[in-house]
Amino acid sequence: MKDLENQATETLKALFEQMPSIELKDIELEPPEPGHGINILVRLNAFNRPHALVCEVKANGQPRHVRTALLHLRDYVAHPGRNATPIFIAPYLSAESQALCQEYEVGFLDFQGNARIVFDGVLIERRVASTPPAERRELKSLFKPKAAQVLLAMLREPERAWRVAELAKAADVSFGHVSNVRVALLNREWAQVTPDGLTMAEPDALLDVWRNEYEAPAGKRLCFYTSLHGSVFENAAREALRGGPSKGQTVFASFSAAHWLAPYGRIGTNFFYADEAGLAQLQDAIKLSSASKGENVVVILPKDRGPLNDTVEPAPGIVCTSPVRTYLDLTVGGERGREAAEHLRRERLIWPK
Repeated sequence: MKDLENQATETLKALFEQMPSIELKDIELEPPEPGHGINILVRLNAFNRPHALVCEVKANGQPRHVRTALLHLRDYVAHPGRNATPIFIAPYLSAESQALCQEYEVGFLDFQGNARIVFDGVLIERRVASTPPAERRELKSLFKPKAAQVLLAMLREPERAWRVAELAKAADVSFGHVSNVRVALLNREWAQVTPDGLTMAEPDALLDVWRNEYEAPAGKRLCFYTSLHGSVFENAAREALRGGPSKGQTVFASFSAAHWLAPYGRIGTNFFYADEAGLAQLQDAIKLSSASKGENVVVILPKDRGPLNDTVEPAPGIVCTSPVRTYLDLTVGGERGREAAEHLRRERLIWPK
């Protein structure tokens, strides 16, 4: 903690050294007042007028931890005789954490260079686009295949309260995976704990970040040509989709799944996820040949079975990736894909408030 406070002190000094209207008088670590919890007291002159900043420093800048500190800071400065500006400091503050600070009217500063401090005619406001590597790694781990299965299960029933054992069974993952995802969701305030269990609090916020971090599932991409089209193609595809774990699995994906979930104009290519056995069934059912004539069927054999298990049946015999999975796949499908994704989201991913 002492190292963290020292780094916060250096960051404050570097910030104010660039402000010719501000004269830094003193920075005191752990001001001697029992039970206050304030880490740093800053005394300065701004436009020749004395002012004080009281700062709370935390190692974790996730919204859940930020909110607790903001409440404490706001209560501290509300005490009679404490004429000071509250500042929250952490190694990194996301856009959501920064917005939370503004909501509580508390200044903020992080070690990346993000800052907003307002007092006595002074306005310091900076935004940095970069995200620390540790934060990026943590986000990526939240959206890896096993963790994604937990998120997908929760987003299917966003109002449901989940016990750990129930969620592990529904997502087909270990208790440990569920616990890790639970902590990440709570820290970002995307989920909340109720007497009945864990439930989604901000599914839209979660989906926004997932969309920005999404990477298409790893696997083999194969391109084919079929002469079938229209109802003949549809009926033949149904035969392949009737597979199953013992016979092989095939599901409509991307634009083809969106056609059944929330139609947004047709394109000339059909998309599938399949396993090896499912691919063989599909090749036979819709008469696939090499793409030398021009590809109009794309089949992806995913390394992880998640896309094959996360499915819905919007019409008899039509098996598609779920609305959330389809939305995410479309977002990496170029401009037309992004348009189709937003249409699907408006039509199928409306969360209860």
